[in-house]
Amino acid sequence: MKRNIGIVKIVFVLFVMFTLNKVNGQNSKDTTAKYLNKLIASDKPEDKVTLNSALKKLAASDKETDMMLAANLYYNMKDARVSDSLQQVELIKFPLGIAARNKAVQVIFDEKNVLKAEELYKSWVAKFPTTNFSGDDHGYIVYDYASSYIADLFAKEKNVVKAKQYIDYLKEDFWKGNAYSGLSAAFYKNGDLADAEIYAKKAMNSAAQYLNATDGAGRFAASGYPGLCNTYVNILYEEKKYDEALKYIQALYKHNKELNIATNYTYAKLLMHFNRNQEAYDKLDTVMKTGRAAPELVKTFKQLYVTVKGSDKGYANYIAAIRVAVLKNLKEKLVKEIMDKPAPLFTLTDIYGKKVSLKDYRGKTVVLDFWATWCGPCKRSFPAMQMIQNKYKNDPNVKFLFIHTWEKSDNATAEAKAYIQKMKYNFEVLMDLKDPKTKENKVVSSYGVKGIPAKFIIDPNGNIRFQLTGFDGSNEAAVDEVSTMIDLARNPN
Repeated sequence: MKRNIGIVKIVFVLFVMFTLNKVNGQNSKDTTAKYLNKLIASDKPEDKVTLNSALKKLAASDKETDMMLAANLYYNMKDARVSDSLQQVELIKFPLGIAARNKAVQVIFDEKNVLKAEELYKSWVAKFPTTNFSGDDHGYIVYDYASSYIADLFAKEKNVVKAKQYIDYLKEDFWKGNAYSGLSAAFYKNGDLADAEIYAKKAMNSAAQYLNATDGAGRFAASGYPGLCNTYVNILYEEKKYDEALKYIQALYKHNKELNIATNYTYAKLLMHFNRNQEAYDKLDTVMKTGRAAPELVKTFKQLYVTVKGSDKGYANYIAAIRVAVLKNLKEKLVKEIMDKPAPLFTLTDIYGKKVSLKDYRGKTVVLDFWATWCGPCKRSFPAMQMIQNKYKNDPNVKFLFIHTWEKSDNATAEAKAYIQKMKYNFEVLMDLKDPKTKENKVVSSYGVKGIPAKFIIDPNGNIRFQLTGFDGSNEAAVDEVSTMIDLARNPN
């Protein structure tokens, strides 16, 4: 897990997530936040007066958590300038406080030399000891990020003793699965399967204890269970511990309430080892019929097909029938999801300095793809997006615009340009940079985006017909989905 992403922002978000939005056991701060958010939503002049008075009082408070609450509320009001300003004042007013601690830790993540990073860690902990802070509302997560980062660095250097020492510093139970998983991956990369197995199991068990959790932190921890279990089983498979691996994958299969492609694939491989080929065939047949099978899984399934059927006779017809069914089901699904709302207009500058306006493409079907260079799923979706763009390259009535947003550096345009050129994508990339006054990325906000990658399909009349978020990892499925959206949107009437 990459941690050099601005620890101040991470902990600010966690403060909002765990302190301001509790469902049960609300304290006075939760009640205050709820009340003030209601005032924010109100159109009554008297409520605005009350709100401004309360915000000023919180901003001038001698309690750092009050200032954090005020900064968050200003952020909710889309006044990023005041929110950022308050956070800066907080650093000055509380030089050994929460914000100062979270800002100071960043130098550790910027250091790649393990010995230097360890010294920075020790100095940071000495200056900001846990005894000076409350662990309420998962306030110790920043320490876990730091100690886990040091543990991973030591693991990469094959210093197992030190890696285990630092991972044992973890304090937040809900996050241990993440940290153990990262350490397991580092051991695995070094070929240390024994230690990779130990920490993969710890990660899986950590997530498992939260499977019935109802709070936000618990649900976050539990969400990783299927993937962590799959990782553990795959390590057991490599170690030829087939019986134990089968036991865990069977339990996971029963646990999953919906189809999990990774689980089915892992299960099938184990069943094949035990010559339970028909059962393995059935597991992969279920995946194949979704149209979301990755090339490696398809290759394994074809081998199974020949084993179970005795030859590859009929395989081509099997694939063709699935293809027809998948496209039919996809179109039926998307027809039910089609929307009709005006696409917000914008004018942005591309990575070469050219101004581009959405209104210039009226009469064309436009695909918007919001992304960022730091966004892993965004970049993983790009091979599929290149395939889709290539598919329509001779169609002048379909246009693709890739909008870089939510930048985290001062050189976002140069970084976006360098990445696109390095990967040899022929995308038209526009820059949705922060407004210098509001600190807001205006275009992404105008589209109501909550996460990236986010795609919008706009019809020739300038109306949004489809939107989707995320990427499930299957290029072929992505090509089918977006292509079907384009074809439905281009004929809105």
